[in-house]
Amino acid sequence: MRVFVTGASGHIGSPVVRELLGAGHEVIGLARSDQSAAAIIAAGAEVLRGDLDDTGLLGEAAAAADGVIHLAFKHEAMQAGDYGSAISADMLAVDAFAEALSRSGKPLVGTSGTLLLAGLNLGRPGTETDVVDSGPRVDAENKVIGLADRKVRSSVIRLPPTVHSDLDLHGFIPTLIAIAREKGVAGYVGDGANRWPAGHTLDAARLYRLALESAPAGSRLHAVGDEGVPFRDIAAAIGQNLNVPVASIAAEAAADHFGFLGALVALDNPTSSALTQELLGWKPEHAGLIEDLDEGHYFSPWA
Repeated sequence: MRVFVTGASGHIGSPVVRELLGAGHEVIGLARSDQSAAAIIAAGAEVLRGDLDDTGLLGEAAAAADGVIHLAFKHEAMQAGDYGSAISADMLAVDAFAEALSRSGKPLVGTSGTLLLAGLNLGRPGTETDVVDSGPRVDAENKVIGLADRKVRSSVIRLPPTVHSDLDLHGFIPTLIAIAREKGVAGYVGDGANRWPAGHTLDAARLYRLALESAPAGSRLHAVGDEGVPFRDIAAAIGQNLNVPVASIAAEAAADHFGFLGALVALDNPTSSALTQELLGWKPEHAGLIEDLDEGHYFSPWA
């Protein structure tokens, strides 16, 4: 299968490309910079120069491919506080793919997050059948799923807030570690009993391949290994590895302490992947979050 991948040089995209190539697929990766292009070429894939704002190019690439994996997102804009433009660009990209793939029967694998389920206050682990009506990133997820009605074999992978490995250089875990270094304390909010799910990068990459190859149209999938790690345990592992104290941060001080993560660190988001495992025969095989933190690569001098 000839697969067009956005975000092909990123933390998750890079192992997705390797996973696809290892399974015998051809890959065309979207690259917005010379550095990204070089990484994609080094992996053995083809390069298409462009970015998410070039929706015409995205549509042409999708139409010419046998399937699409959409991983790219404007994370820099989100971290800079311009979440609106990042959401808008993602939605326009999905619209371009929808137009190009409609009635083709080709697979489109989109990307979302488990944190969108936290607002449902389920009182239990979220599942793949739980759906949010609308909201940031939710609208793109729902549009991709809805393409099943337009004869696109569409699926969405919900990533947990912590997709971890030695490839994770800019995600939430490196950000929390950087905050703990700066503040001199590894923090959690309140009693820290709120839970975050987690998944290993390489397990997530394998799930993207399986979704591309065989996920039924309209599938929501969860790339979750750890169903829910108490946030205070994450803070404790960071504190131990940095040799800094671990402390509760008052809710009203969370935004000041954690920056753009302030609205997220207290969310309770236990999430199951049981249905995903049953549907695709996928099973997490790599280290869990706390084990991965204790391996030390996040805390090396060059991390």
